[in-house]
Amino acid sequence: MDNTMKKRLLAAGAVVSALAMLLSGCGASNSDNGNGGSNTASTAEEPAEGIDIANWKGTLPTPDPTKVYNNPQDRDNIKDGGTLTLGNTYTANWNSFNTDGNTLYMNTYWAMYMPSLWDYTADGQVSPNKDYLTDVKVTSSDPLVVTYDINPKAKWNDGTDITWKDFETTWKTNNGSDQNYTPASTDGYDKIASVKAGTSDKQAVVTFSEPYYPYQALFSSLLNHNSEDAKTYTSGWIDNPHNEWAAGPFKVESTDKDSTVFVPNEKWWGDKPKLEKVTFKYMEDTAEINAFKNGEIDAVGAGSKDNLEAVRTVKDTQLRLGYSLATYVFTYNAKAGDLKDIAVRKAISQAFDSSTWNKVAYPGMDWNPERPGSEVFLQFQKGYKNNLPADIQKYDVSAAQKTLESAGYTKDDDGYYGKDGKAIEISYVYYGDSATTKAKALAYQAMMKKAGIKVKVDNRPTSQWSDDMAKHNYEVMAMGWSASNPFGQTSIYQLYGSDSPSNYAQVGSDDVDKLAKVPGTIEDNDKAVEAGNKAEAAAFELYGTIPTDTPPSYVAVKKGLANYGPAGFQTKHWENIGWQK
Repeated sequence: MDNTMKKRLLAAGAVVSALAMLLSGCGASNSDNGNGGSNTASTAEEPAEGIDIANWKGTLPTPDPTKVYNNPQDRDNIKDGGTLTLGNTYTANWNSFNTDGNTLYMNTYWAMYMPSLWDYTADGQVSPNKDYLTDVKVTSSDPLVVTYDINPKAKWNDGTDITWKDFETTWKTNNGSDQNYTPASTDGYDKIASVKAGTSDKQAVVTFSEPYYPYQALFSSLLNHNSEDAKTYTSGWIDNPHNEWAAGPFKVESTDKDSTVFVPNEKWWGDKPKLEKVTFKYMEDTAEINAFKNGEIDAVGAGSKDNLEAVRTVKDTQLRLGYSLATYVFTYNAKAGDLKDIAVRKAISQAFDSSTWNKVAYPGMDWNPERPGSEVFLQFQKGYKNNLPADIQKYDVSAAQKTLESAGYTKDDDGYYGKDGKAIEISYVYYGDSATTKAKALAYQAMMKKAGIKVKVDNRPTSQWSDDMAKHNYEVMAMGWSASNPFGQTSIYQLYGSDSPSNYAQVGSDDVDKLAKVPGTIEDNDKAVEAGNKAEAAAFELYGTIPTDTPPSYVAVKKGLANYGPAGFQTKHWENIGWQK
C-alpha cells in the first residue's frame, strides 16, 4: 500500500518490540517516522512544517535525518478540540505484544491508549516517560537489577493502580518459558530472573539472571495483570481492545472492520488531549488517496508518483518529507514448496535486481535509496554494515543459474529450471490495489524469468494479510520491518531466532541462535552493534530473507496539523497532536 499514512508511528513509544512488521508499500512510505536511504533530490532546505506542495517547483528537498518535519508546536499553540481522520490497515489482534498483533498499525493504537514507558528524541536518546515512571535506575550491576518507580497517579482504566504486578505479567507472558504464549519477541525478557515489589506496590524491582543491555529496550509498554491468562493473551484481544486494561490519553470509543474511533480518556492523569476525536478508516490504497482529495481524511502517505501528483491538486496541503524507520524485505517461507531448497532461495536472491526494483518502486519521487544490507540497523545509524552475503550483494543472473545447476536443476525447453521433470515454481504474494505494488510484483516475476525461475503472481485483499502472516500462508512475501527504537541489536533473535514466532521465513540454526543472543550481554552499545552485525550476517547465509529497499516518509497533511509527520525516533505524544492556532 504505497499511499497511506499508516505509520511508521513506531517511534510512538508504545511499541512492544524493537521491530514491528508492516505490509511492504503500506507503511513507511506513508508513515510519519522512518528510515531511509540515500536521496539525491534537491539541496533546498525543507521547513519543519513541510512544503507547500501545490506551489513547489523542481525536485523535492532532501530531508535531514537529524531533524523533524512534523510541524512541532507547543501545546499553547494548538487549538482545543477538533477532529482528525486517518487511514489505516485492519489488524484483528489488539495485543501488540503477541506476534499476530505486532504490526505497525496496531502499534499506532497502543501509542494512543496503552502505557508508553519510554520517551525518545529524534536521534534516539531515551528517558523515562514521566506520565508512567518517575524514575528508573540501575540499583545493582552484579546481578543486574533495574528499579522502576511508577507514577503514583498511574492507573488502569478499571480504576486499579499500575503496579509491579503488571511488570511481572509483562515479563511472564513474554519470556518464552510457556509455549502457550506467542510473543513477538522474547529477547531480554528471557534474561530476567524475577520481578518483585520494592518499597511499595508502586515500585518494580527487576532482577536479571544474566546481564541484558540496553535494558531500556524492555518494558516499552505493559500488560494489565488481569490479562495474564494464555488464552486471553493469544486470542482474547481479537477484535477487542479491552479499554478496561488500558491506560493512555485516549480510549477506544468504537471499533469494527470498517473503522476505529478514539476519544479522550476521562481517566487520564496527564495532559488532556487536544483533539476531541481521532478516527481511523480501513480502506485500500486508491480509496485512501481519493478520500484525502475529497476531504474525508486529513493525512495520507504520498509515497508514490501518482500520490504526489494527486496531493498537488488539494488546496492547503503540506507535504512533509523525512527518513522513515522502515526497511522493506522479501521473506521466503522455507517450509513452502520449492523454497524448502536453500539453493532455490539463494538463486532468487541472486536474481533480484535492486536497481530495477527502485525504479519501479519510486518513480518520479526524487528518492534513490541505496539498497540496505541490514533489516535491523538503519543506514544512517552509527555501526551500520552491509551484512548480506557477498554473492547476493550484486544482481547476477548467471550466478543464480549456476547455483541452480550446482544443485542438480536443469533448464527445460521453455527456459525454466526444474528437477525430476518438475519445473521450479514459486508464488509471489502481494496485497491491495496499488498500481505501484502491482508493478513491483510483475517486475519481480520478470526478473526471475530471466534467471529461468517461474513465478506465479498472487494478488490478495489487504484484509487477508494479518491472517496469512499468522498461518504462514505465503511463499515469497514482500513486507517490512519498522523500528521502534535505535537498539536494532535487540531484534536479531526476534527476526532470525529458530524458534521465534516473528521468524516468518521459518528457518534457523544453532549457530545463528547463539550469535543472536550475544549483543544483549554487552553493555557497550558500539560493541553490541558489532556483535549484532555478526549475527545478522550469519542469519543471511540461510537465505530466508533479504532486505530490498528503504522507503522515505512522504506525508501529505492538511495545513496546520501540528506534531504529526516524520520525526526520526521521536516519541509521538498523541495528546499533543492537533490543529495549530
